[in-house]
Amino acid sequence: CLFRERSLLGQWYLFGHVMVIEPRIVECSSEAVKPRQRCGCFSHCVKRVVLASWYRMYTGVMAYFGIPTKMCWSINRGEGLTPVDSCEGLGDPAYFYVACVFLLNGAMMSLFFIYGAYLSGSCLGGIVTTLCFFFNHGESTRVMWTPPLRESFAYPFLVLQMLLLTYILRTRNPSRTAMVALGISNLCFMLPWQFAQFVLLTQVASLFASYILGYLVASKMQSILVTHMVTLGVCFILMFGNSMLLTSFYASSLISIWVIIALRDRFIQMFRPGIVIWVMQGLAWVGSTVLLKFLLSTVFGASDDAHISGLIKSKFTSYKDFHTLMYTCAAEFDFMEFETPVRYLKTLLLPINLLVIALIAGRTVQDLFRTLTQETRTDDVDEAAGSDVAAKGEMVYHSLQLVAFTVLAILIMRLKLFLTPHMCIMASLVCSRQLFGWIGEKFRHQAVVFGVMAMMAIQGVANLQAQWAIIGEFSNLPQEELLDWIQENTRPDAVFAGAMPTMASVKLSTGRPIVNHPHYEDAGLRERTKLVYSMYSRMSGETVKRNLMKLGVDFFILEDSWCTRRTRPGCSMPEIWDIENPDNVGKIPFCTHMSRNSRPYFSTIFSNDIYKVLKVPKDLR
Repeated sequence: CLFRERSLLGQWYLFGHVMVIEPRIVECSSEAVKPRQRCGCFSHCVKRVVLASWYRMYTGVMAYFGIPTKMCWSINRGEGLTPVDSCEGLGDPAYFYVACVFLLNGAMMSLFFIYGAYLSGSCLGGIVTTLCFFFNHGESTRVMWTPPLRESFAYPFLVLQMLLLTYILRTRNPSRTAMVALGISNLCFMLPWQFAQFVLLTQVASLFASYILGYLVASKMQSILVTHMVTLGVCFILMFGNSMLLTSFYASSLISIWVIIALRDRFIQMFRPGIVIWVMQGLAWVGSTVLLKFLLSTVFGASDDAHISGLIKSKFTSYKDFHTLMYTCAAEFDFMEFETPVRYLKTLLLPINLLVIALIAGRTVQDLFRTLTQETRTDDVDEAAGSDVAAKGEMVYHSLQLVAFTVLAILIMRLKLFLTPHMCIMASLVCSRQLFGWIGEKFRHQAVVFGVMAMMAIQGVANLQAQWAIIGEFSNLPQEELLDWIQENTRPDAVFAGAMPTMASVKLSTGRPIVNHPHYEDAGLRERTKLVYSMYSRMSGETVKRNLMKLGVDFFILEDSWCTRRTRPGCSMPEIWDIENPDNVGKIPFCTHMSRNSRPYFSTIFSNDIYKVLKVPKDLR
């Protein structure tokens, strides 16, 4: 890969280039990657390879003209520690990477302004959207803490895609150029982040609901579906045949909706216009989507997204297994905490959204009631008909999309990064004359909006000051000692296993082969990680050793914190394993034995306050 920097800071940004194939083969080139596994490498690498090429061009041009691109100095850390070099400027790979991420997300703020202004029909709406985003910045994004997340690259393109979709919904006959632009933004959203399909599923569902209610004509809905299908096909090709895309609920939903729309005349003949036909179309969509998804999964033999189904199942039932608990025991995958809506309440974001949704819902109900009493065919209702607000497809769509994002955020706290910005966009509608014209003349309406913003700023400014006050630094001397020891005392082809985050650092900073890493979406990698994590179970020493030998592991990096850490009851690693091995409940975890004495199963060859390196024997004797 193009970046060569191996600093501890650089590990955040460069690890996406790693792809584990076999115990002793770690490669990113497509020649070494099995066809089914190439998608993981591509989805991680695409954004980084693009930035790396820009970096090479930038440094090449600056070097040609003799313009310095960075300033470096050596830092003497004292206490017997070796000096380290620190650099600032775009010539430093990590600095260049972070600057590009921040520039992309900075450009996104311009999109938010345009989005809010276009949706509300007022420049003041753009200002409201932008201020709401900053006042709720801690709930809206994680880019300031973890720039290299795939969502940091993907989400700005979703904002662009939804803005283009709003334009298409509002325009009676959108041009082919608008559809192409929608497809390109859709592709840019999907390529960096393979979980974008789940967000697009909610979008398609919201659009279909708008169609069912008569706010989106069949021809326009079909055009949008074709755009999504073409984008999905192109993404499938660029991800080297990622079967997870074709077997997703998103792909199945596109096909199901297309068929339902194609058979709309048959539905009209079979069912009475109105509520009955709406319900039947909805049930047909749900049933056919689920059936088609599992049929395609069986045909393609895809299991990479099986853990997603398990995660969803665990949210509504008492179901849980090893992989599900690995997600749900992390706070970001748990249910939304109570403090989040309280913070929305303090900045007035929640009350404003409730007011906007109530107005849209009220007028929509009136419009639908009028349609039912007039016995009008909903299929022939143009989106410009009916009341001034409720009959506009983009209004109904955005309301339904907000509901979908709310459900996602409640189920998985991490997904509030979609909910909060969309709430900010919806807040712009307080400036809409169509919705709030009853307040009075334009000047009076604007005065009310400024008053609302002033009240929002009371808590909003305090939130900003709290974030600006966070200043810190990162240091991990025990891990530095570990990496230095590995570099100096092990063969270049020595294979390591351990906790996924630690393995990322080992691969980047030492170049040693690893058998597991944080690409948990791959089914094969999930099973390898499960074998590796048997070290933290209550299994016998012979079983754990056999698992590691099966993977060809030479060294295991043991961390006591993984043995004892417990985010909440039932979420320590031994307790997670108790779900898989109920017969072992009550036994002392094997990792506890290893922290005291690694013999007779392994031998300790390095240890410090945090890490212990265990040498794995080559036979079972």
